[in-house]
Amino acid sequence: MAAPMLRWCCPGRRFAFARVGCGSCHRRGPPTGSTSNGKRGQSSVAQQPHITAQKPRKGEPEWAAVVGLEIHAQIASNSKLFSGSQVCFAAPPNSLVSFFDASLPGTLPVLNRRCVEAAVMTGLALDCHINRKSLFDRKHYFYADLPAGYQITQQRLPIAVNGSLAYSVYVGRKPSQMVTRTVRVKQIQLEQDSGKSLHDDLRSQTLIDLNRAGIGLLELVLEPDMSCGEEAATAVRELQLILQALGTSQANMAEGQLRVDANISVHRPGEPLGIRTEVKNLNSARFLAKAIDYEIQRQINELENGGEILNETRSFDFKLGCTVPMRDKEGKQDYRFMPAQPAPAAALRLRVPPLRRRPAAGDQHRPAAGASPRAAPRDPPEARATVRDAARAQLRPAE
Repeated sequence: MAAPMLRWCCPGRRFAFARVGCGSCHRRGPPTGSTSNGKRGQSSVAQQPHITAQKPRKGEPEWAAVVGLEIHAQIASNSKLFSGSQVCFAAPPNSLVSFFDASLPGTLPVLNRRCVEAAVMTGLALDCHINRKSLFDRKHYFYADLPAGYQITQQRLPIAVNGSLAYSVYVGRKPSQMVTRTVRVKQIQLEQDSGKSLHDDLRSQTLIDLNRAGIGLLELVLEPDMSCGEEAATAVRELQLILQALGTSQANMAEGQLRVDANISVHRPGEPLGIRTEVKNLNSARFLAKAIDYEIQRQINELENGGEILNETRSFDFKLGCTVPMRDKEGKQDYRFMPAQPAPAAALRLRVPPLRRRPAAGDQHRPAAGASPRAAPRDPPEARATVRDAARAQLRPAE
């Protein structure tokens, strides 16, 4: 059953509430529909250390789970990230494809200003540091729905870094047991979306639709500060509200405008983190919670049965309610990152007005001892900038 969704509004704040029982994520016992996979083939990446279960100390929980998220939000824009092709959901297949989207030789990318503004606005809303210089990189894949053989993304110098996302959860049955938790936002970056593969099992063929290829995405990387599925689902719901309030993304998960990849590992308290697995392309907060909770239990069962956890990519089968292997997890060396060319379209400089002025130790605006921080006077108007004004980035080629 999905967690109840409540909204509470006060001036300047929006929260998503959910009832969370994270303690249930770490209990022993097999999950529903789980099976023991046994040992599978070795991963193509560097050999990972063998992790086995050890007897926990008295009074300590047996296992601790660690969950991090990578969230891909489609930017609300009339055209794609690097081309003038229109963005429209459910258009006829391959009807919104430019020469650049099809990766024809001689075509050059032209950066969409609206996508940059959306990234800056989202970074400001999440209290991120906005980098004044941002670079694009090529991330190489070899999939049929990626005609260029690489994705233009930001690996070295993204637009925004070091933010935070606050969300409120219930840890019990009483309203007084509601707590506010914070997950760190590692970075926000711009990148291209890929095309769509349509599998026809009846005719044993795969068809490619490139209407989605090149659409601008915001990738938000959340640090592994969560411990169960409901926490992750609540954080995603809160982020969904923020994106919709800003207008930077419609964040409609039913239309694939908000997709989540979950990175999950388990370990004994006080011991190093375990090997993580990634569950890809979750387009529902309810399925996200189920997939994470199932994967936590699967890893615990695997370790307690003397098995090992492989660094792999998995998908969630919502009909069976379990995760299934897809492929070995790629490493950075497999992606072969390199600077995107041409440089004027891949490197930009953001001239953003100062967002706020932090008072120094001897600042005259510092509140007196015992005074509430809310009572402190604000900075003068010339030292402040609204989100809309700060998001109007001026772009020019990097020197």
